[in-house]
Amino acid sequence: MRREPHVIDLPKKVVVGENVIWQIPKVIQELRLGRKALIITGPNVWGLVGKAIEEMMSSSNVSYEVIKVSKPTLGEAEGLNEALNKFLPDLIIGLGGGKPIDIAKYLSANSGTPFISVPTTSSHDGIASPFASLRGGSRITSVLAKPPVAVIADLSVIASAPARVIKAGAGDLIAKFTAVLDWRLAHRLKGEYYGDYSAQLALLSAKHVVNYSDMISKLSLEGVRVIVEGLISSSVAMCIAGSSRPASGSEHLFSHALDSIANYPALHGEQVGLGTIMMSYLHGREWRKIKKVLKKIGLPTTAKELGVRDVDVIEALTIAHKIRTERYTILGESGLTYEAAEKLARETEVID
Repeated sequence: MRREPHVIDLPKKVVVGENVIWQIPKVIQELRLGRKALIITGPNVWGLVGKAIEEMMSSSNVSYEVIKVSKPTLGEAEGLNEALNKFLPDLIIGLGGGKPIDIAKYLSANSGTPFISVPTTSSHDGIASPFASLRGGSRITSVLAKPPVAVIADLSVIASAPARVIKAGAGDLIAKFTAVLDWRLAHRLKGEYYGDYSAQLALLSAKHVVNYSDMISKLSLEGVRVIVEGLISSSVAMCIAGSSRPASGSEHLFSHALDSIANYPALHGEQVGLGTIMMSYLHGREWRKIKKVLKKIGLPTTAKELGVRDVDVIEALTIAHKIRTERYTILGESGLTYEAAEKLARETEVID
């Protein structure tokens, strides 16, 4: 039986280091991306780095327009198509956290316009992934897009973000332990495609967090580099797999369910970190070790620390399997009963 070719799209250039944000015009020129850029950013981010962007762009031969976005919703993303068609940029730059990067990614995929990812936080692994997470109504929708042609991650800028935001990225990386276990399970029980190379690459990012947890907990520049490079590697693993499977499993379903129940109570990386503790227990793995590492880094390991009620955690566990019914995980097709969910949360000491 002839298999369809497996196409892998990857970034052409990745720049990680201090003060590398100034290399944006250079990268545009090197990759021959054109002379008109549409910058998608957030109001707070633009307040921090906008002056530097204006200075570097004015000294280059790249003209630009800036659009500030507030929420990563499908409606807002689609509403920007008019501005895109009016300006007709040669490239799109996603500058900021997950919101502007996801919207830039979505616009890029819709228009066929290449985009550069310039993250200013290290809170999640959407930095270079081929998926955009956009809110549609009360649910998060994962939209297949295209990876950026380049990633420019300035450690000086990222390290200036609030400590909580930086550490959240480590929580998202820890999640790869259970995401890969779920992927293997779906392969064995449902015959789903499984790629060991991309799985191992995702796991490497999670293992780096464990190995360098002391450094990360102190938020040294090298600790921030570990998180950023791990997030980029995780994104590349998704590019290679052609899906978010290496990076997102039952722990992410729990986080999305919690968003639905408690109205986005905490940072994404904090929530999936907590979910990883409980899903590790279900998989029969070393959940105590996961909890110890998260605690050392300074991430929430209980419902109270996350800022949610015990009942919110329990209810999220009971509906998590319904979030993406096409994605088989350790939660199964029928999910957990309320009693089983409560026992799980108590056994792992997530609730009192």
